Amino acid sequence: MAYVISDACIACGACMSECPTEAISEGDIYTINPDTCIDCGACASACPVDAPAEA
Repeated sequence: MAYVISDACIACGACMSECPTEAISEGDIYTINPDTCIDCGACASACPVDAPAEA
């Protein structure tokens, strides 16, 4: 199951550099490509507002 980013996202970019598969895309609220996400949780660990979570 891939991670998803909630509306709590503040678009700080902390998660992007942590993603080993580059599955995260920039935007007002960042998004995670479920086809590329390997469910490692690196994005969730890096996020200061706990926006990424398992779907």
